[in-house]
Amino acid sequence: MELRQLQYVIHIAKELNFSRAAEKLHIAQPSLSQQLSKLEKEIGVLLVRRTTNSVELTHAGEVFVDKAQSILDSIEQLKTEMEDMAQMRRGRLVIGSLPITGSHILPIVLPQFGLLYPDIELVLVEDTTAHLEQLAVSGQTDISLLSLPLIDSTLIYQPLIREEITLAVPPNHPLAGRTEPVALESLQDEPFIVLKKGQGFRQIAIDLCAGAGFQPRIVFESSNIETVQSLVAAGMGLAFIPHMIAHGRRSEFTPHFCSLVGKPSRTLVIASRKGRYLSKAAEVFIETMKAAVSKHYGQYTN
Repeated sequence: MELRQLQYVIHIAKELNFSRAAEKLHIAQPSLSQQLSKLEKEIGVLLVRRTTNSVELTHAGEVFVDKAQSILDSIEQLKTEMEDMAQMRRGRLVIGSLPITGSHILPIVLPQFGLLYPDIELVLVEDTTAHLEQLAVSGQTDISLLSLPLIDSTLIYQPLIREEITLAVPPNHPLAGRTEPVALESLQDEPFIVLKKGQGFRQIAIDLCAGAGFQPRIVFESSNIETVQSLVAAGMGLAFIPHMIAHGRRSEFTPHFCSLVGKPSRTLVIASRKGRYLSKAAEVFIETMKAAVSKHYGQYTN
């Protein structure tokens, strides 16, 4: 059994198509099929069930892919440790981030880190909370910028920043002229605009309402928090918005922002898989991020 064969099976499982898998691997399709057959003969089980119109994994194939991914991840961690022994003269750091949150934090971190360590390759992966957690658990990201609570118990984290959550209301809403904090309980009859399922801040919004004794009446959902704010500005409903994001928004579609009684907040964290080796590059990046965020956004925390 060869390491390249593990990679071949993982790509086949991901694409469920030999032509696409071969293209991604930069090899000929007949060679890919030949290597798979050779591997199946060696281990004595069928990994992939092939028909004229479809490709699917057998149960043995599913187990094989899971173990193969773990083996390749362990090898990558070994490479990382060896690169650290070269005193960070080279390396690669994969960073997961929520799109909008990352757009406010990473621009103040990446340039500074790049100047200090120009030979460390930085790869950014932007996705939903749910998918980023999966990537972190499988070792496909080194660290991820997420918000609490984390769903997967195999993830550990370091707090980065705690920021206040504000209420966005349409400019012509009665609350728009209010200077006193708004009680959450007073919002139970209001229409709400929230993020779609799979995004961590959606659950934070729902939990805030639940804590006030009601379920939000959701009239619209979006995958983009900028769209959420624009819809609020257009008068379609109310929304909870992190202070950092609300502060950075200035356009013709800008809602009014109110503070809430009790100043509810969310905590952004830097998460990684429990037990995973954290490279020196990752450790330095985390420290750089903490310092930059504290300096730039400290006034927006509570």
